[in-house]
Amino acid sequence: MSGLTPFIRALGAVVWKDLRAEWRSRELISAMLVFALLVILIFNFALELESTVRANVTAGVLWVTFTFAGQLGLNRSMAVEKDRGCLDGLLLAPVDRAAIYLGKTLANWVFMLLVAIIVLPIYSVLYNTNLFIPGLLLTILLGSEGYVAVGTLLSSMAVQARTRDILLPILLFPVAIPVLVAAVKATGGYLQGLDINEIRPWINLLITYDVIFTAVAFMVFDSVVEE
Repeated sequence: MSGLTPFIRALGAVVWKDLRAEWRSRELISAMLVFALLVILIFNFALELESTVRANVTAGVLWVTFTFAGQLGLNRSMAVEKDRGCLDGLLLAPVDRAAIYLGKTLANWVFMLLVAIIVLPIYSVLYNTNLFIPGLLLTILLGSEGYVAVGTLLSSMAVQARTRDILLPILLFPVAIPVLVAAVKATGGYLQGLDINEIRPWINLLITYDVIFTAVAFMVFDSVVEE
């Protein structure tokens, strides 16, 4: 247990630093939230559909919103560290770099979930759809975790490039396709009231993706930032 204490302490310090910095500036959450709300409003006015048809596209609209808002947050999260010179300080700190990765991932996950907490009730009102279904909330937790786990690793690679705003989505979206497809399918299943046996394979895929890609990113983060 004593060997885990410095790791956990470093992990907590990174998470606390990101949350405290965001609480002071509110730059990241504001950008993600404004973008997410704009996407929802555009879809609301663009898709003049019947209620039954809207129910079928809700899952896709939700995850398009979360995906692009999350990508914006991931890009800004690392870009702010790079521009302020904090990234070099983090990497030079005498701590396990895996703790830095997990700390950044947890902070990004919190930011993405905060956006979801605000978006869900607004979407429910605009589309007259009940989104507060336990299984759907679990899907959002699992889907966003897998997305930010991969996104945090890739954003740490892309931040070194001049074209980081373009490079990150090019790297991220092909890798994130499995988690996004599974999340959309599971979300649609819960909204349509399908039997749990039809939804379970997609939930299992989300869990498998989260475990495998978080573990891989955890192991290779040191090598990635070293380059």
